[in-house]
Amino acid sequence: MDRKLAYSNTESVAELGPDLLGPVALELARAEEQLPGPNAMPGGSRFELKWDGFRVGAVCRRGEVRLWSRNGKDFTAKFPDIQAALAGQVGTDCVLDGELVVWTRERMDFDALQGRMVNTAATVRRRLARDQPASLVVFDVLSVGTVDVRPMRWTARRTRLEQLAKAWRPPLQLSPVTADIAEAREWLEAFKASGVEGLVIKGATTRYQPGRREWVKWKTRDTVEAIIGAVTGSLQRPELLVVGRYRGKELEVVGRTVKLTDAQSAAIGKLLKPAGARHPWPDQISTHWGRGSKTPIMKVRPAVVVEVAADAALQAGHYRHPLRLIRHRSDLEPVDVDTLPD
Repeated sequence: MDRKLAYSNTESVAELGPDLLGPVALELARAEEQLPGPNAMPGGSRFELKWDGFRVGAVCRRGEVRLWSRNGKDFTAKFPDIQAALAGQVGTDCVLDGELVVWTRERMDFDALQGRMVNTAATVRRRLARDQPASLVVFDVLSVGTVDVRPMRWTARRTRLEQLAKAWRPPLQLSPVTADIAEAREWLEAFKASGVEGLVIKGATTRYQPGRREWVKWKTRDTVEAIIGAVTGSLQRPELLVVGRYRGKELEVVGRTVKLTDAQSAAIGKLLKPAGARHPWPDQISTHWGRGSKTPIMKVRPAVVVEVAADAALQAGHYRHPLRLIRHRSDLEPVDVDTLPD
């Protein structure tokens, strides 16, 4: 048993270290293509839903609440509704790990969440907190009182987290967890329409490792059709595809693929033709949505339809994460591809 478990509530324990006062380093997850089995993680696998939002560490200390992003940015002022909920419902000093999400008609709304991030005026923040309230889905705890619980195994931390969460009510939520892989798959199917991205898998006997990718994330992917509108690399040997869908009469970028295999590149390159002067896309695109450096693209005639694997992370109909090419749909024309809503 960890020695810190032996302290009673009345015994003196040293103050927490500065790394738990904020900003807080959070444990991360590495992506894997295959869903780990029930015994793949140390002590047995524990499965949780992967929420589509902003990761935060919540420091609740001496009646004050601060929210920190995984990159060390202070989110507190942008989410006064969550700050107030934590201050009113968490009666014990603690540091929590969770995900900020915004729900719109029973689906997680990343656009609404993003909108709350870019507005800085206090009056606007208060209005958004009222009109587009956020929720905090909590899935781990780093400290309770003045005890650093990160060295404890996951099962011990989960017990303490469940004790803290007994009286919680929305917008605070405890993320569900199961050791039953069949139940986890049922959750995915049930929550698919809400925008849940997949599962996060943790080991029952593992300690909390700040900054390390010891957890595993596994994303569900649906296959969808899209139109090739541009490529990087050369026309004959594309490196990746930039794909789109029509909104009315305009072709919009909806995503880009990961790097193609040599075989995929050769096969797709035989199908592509250079675009005419009226192609609506720019000559460069960001390496990540809305940020990052620019990379040049070669625009092609939007005549080739492909099937791609996409996860559930959407922003205004655009896929925020890279797509995976499945195959060329020679049986489909661009007019057969689903359009974006007007």
